[in-house]
Amino acid sequence: MKVTIYPSSLKGPIQAPASKSSMQRACAAALLRKGKTVIQNPGHSNDDKAALQIMQDLGATVTEDNGDYIVQGNGVSPVAEEIFCGESGLSIRMFTPLAALASSRIIVTGEGSLVNRPMHFFDLVFPQLGVEIQSNENKLPLQIRGPLQPQDIRVDGSLSSQFLTGLLLAYASASESEVEGKPNITISVDSLTSKPYIDLTLDVMGRFGLQVPVNNDYREFTFKTGHPQQHQEQVVYTVEGDWSGASFLLVAGAIAGPLTVRGLDLASTQADRRILDALMSANAGIATDAKGIHLVPGGLKGFYFDATDCPDLFPPLVALAAYCAGVTTIKGVSRLEHKESNRALTLQEEFDKMGVDIELEGDIMTITPGRQVKGADVESHHDHRIAMACAIAGLKADSEMVIDDAEAVAKSYPDFYRDLGQMGVKLDSDTKIKLI
Repeated sequence: MKVTIYPSSLKGPIQAPASKSSMQRACAAALLRKGKTVIQNPGHSNDDKAALQIMQDLGATVTEDNGDYIVQGNGVSPVAEEIFCGESGLSIRMFTPLAALASSRIIVTGEGSLVNRPMHFFDLVFPQLGVEIQSNENKLPLQIRGPLQPQDIRVDGSLSSQFLTGLLLAYASASESEVEGKPNITISVDSLTSKPYIDLTLDVMGRFGLQVPVNNDYREFTFKTGHPQQHQEQVVYTVEGDWSGASFLLVAGAIAGPLTVRGLDLASTQADRRILDALMSANAGIATDAKGIHLVPGGLKGFYFDATDCPDLFPPLVALAAYCAGVTTIKGVSRLEHKESNRALTLQEEFDKMGVDIELEGDIMTITPGRQVKGADVESHHDHRIAMACAIAGLKADSEMVIDDAEAVAKSYPDFYRDLGQMGVKLDSDTKIKLI
């Protein structure tokens, strides 16, 4: 699908989408929790749909009631021999350790860029935990057979914190039973990245009554064995607004506002909440009150930002930098290689078409804008965040921005173009888009 974005000025308020980071973790916790869970404000992205199906394949029952999901969980008890993770990196890294809690053989599959992402973490860790594993040269598909037996273990946290999220959830479930001679079990972690996402994981675990380990400065996570779940008749969990998706809306407001974005928790543990820091560093006109986050355009300047712990902010930050006077420097490029595309190179390629120069040196990205962003024919590379970044960059370009493979946004924010339309953006597509 091709979508054409025409230079536009914004209006509105607009509601932030539901957080897939929050939604997917809620699905995992509801699966492990013994009892009823009500998930309110659920997400409907492709990644959310994958997580919802996986939790059912692993034994939870799910019904829908007035827009909420009613989940009956009782731990992992697979009803399928295969779990399909779509193109969701979080789903495969989080649910694979949960599937390993079962004693039956499970095949773990995915599609798209996920089949090329490295999975050697599981090849290294699972044998130490009593889990049989067979991979396709450290890639999908995986064949695993548990049950996972928690042990003191040391893992590498440098590739992605999502692997640790999966282990933390699995250990919380497995440590409900006594482990002979071991009152405590510790996961030691080297070089952990994206620590705020671990905060989110631990927060969700606590809300669902799962054991929350003692966190020793993100280097050690210690569980007590023989520790049952906290009994609650039911858990009602409201999926919070998504700072990752909303970061594009906030940048849009700074470029082409005024705009008010509603439904975001300023106290959220989501890593991408730091988009506010970047916007303030860029001298954006920004204010917050009970009604939302308000943005007005004007006076943007180049800025420095360390995105090591929030790498998903690179695409919206590049779109922001394209409209800043002066040079912008962003740290954390090493975190971009194993995304839906190699995002550093993809951003460089597509924004070059707009007259924006991006230099890459080691862990640093340097962005130098041209006199004006040029409208261009660009490609998403089937990367949802690249598609959204290009769309936002087109809001004040000198002509229309045509985005090929624009439907990639469905991975995380299926209503993105509809929301742009509600914000006053003029856009067309070669297929029908529901704007209202």
